[in-house]
Amino acid sequence: MVTPSPSINVLGGALVPCSTDPMTGFFRDGSCNTCAEDAGSHTVCVVMTDEFLAYSKYVGNDLSTPRPEFGFAGLKTGDAWCLCAARFFQAHDEGCAPKVSLRATHNRALEIVPLEVLKAHAIEAL
Repeated sequence: MVTPSPSINVLGGALVPCSTDPMTGFFRDGSCNTCAEDAGSHTVCVVMTDEFLAYSKYVGNDLSTPRPEFGFAGLKTGDAWCLCAARFFQAHDEGCAPKVSLRATHNRALEIVPLEVLKAHAIEAL
């Protein structure tokens, strides 16, 4: 049985939804909730940009191409999505990380990405 981790964001508050259109999250509940079985740590709520989508496709994680067999329409600029923490950190290192919603990013992302890095890309004013 899958036991979800507590729904706490990187700021220590309640995790808010990331997106329901498109539907995102490891549990496909619209939030970046996670659990021990979430090996990819789909915990960082980002807003897609053309630059990040091109980068993602280049590194072999194509998020823009529709995959109807999985009910996936493909992402476009402006879509919010629960991204793998390691993918986000990699994009940060390459200089093309998308913006982050800290209130919608799960605190388990901090196991991979330092808070200061997330804050550097934050949508919310701090």
